[in-house]
Amino acid sequence: MKLVYVFDAYCGWSYGFAPTMAEVTLRHPELPVEVVSGGLFTGPRAVPIREFGYVQGANAKISELTGVVFGAGYERLITDGSFVMDSLDAARGMAVLRQAAPERAVELAMATQAAFYQDGLSLSDPDTFTRIATAAGLDPVEAGAALTAPAARRAAEADFRRAAALGAKAYPALLAQDGDRTEVLAVGHAHPDMIDTLLEQFGSARTRSAASGR
Repeated sequence: MKLVYVFDAYCGWSYGFAPTMAEVTLRHPELPVEVVSGGLFTGPRAVPIREFGYVQGANAKISELTGVVFGAGYERLITDGSFVMDSLDAARGMAVLRQAAPERAVELAMATQAAFYQDGLSLSDPDTFTRIATAAGLDPVEAGAALTAPAARRAAEADFRRAAALGAKAYPALLAQDGDRTEVLAVGHAHPDMIDTLLEQFGSARTRSAASGR
């Protein structure tokens, strides 16, 4: 069994889910986690942030429910309004970090979101990802070279297809997967205790299925 975490680096609710995701991985170190980037802001949705008039209200709700803090650097981007969130660029960078340290994918996803939502750094800027790589103890030169390679774009597009195949239409989505069985554990916001309960139920169902020979 494994967990599948579908998020978008430019999704505020995904940023708010970080404390829950950190706690879930702490409680369940035995479960591998596949991190998949969604394509929230691509194509016609990759527009200046001022086009999304609901952002500040949504951020206030996210902070209220999850306790996450939106940093001064990010608030400056909101105030200016001209910044364009491009999920393809963000997913390319995340794919490069994930390839460098797949077992740390959740940690690196959180670092990517912190770079934007705390420091206000662009996830379309390769320097942002070399900075994240350096802070994580990864090779920044190697990461920088990988960002410009065609494989990074292919990996990002493969993530978008994977998210769609999983039926993830809203982010974040956390799923449990065991063979051909998939269970949605959370979408948007959830407490770690609730996820524990659903994981236990999923595991019990798996045991019953195995016992019945199905």
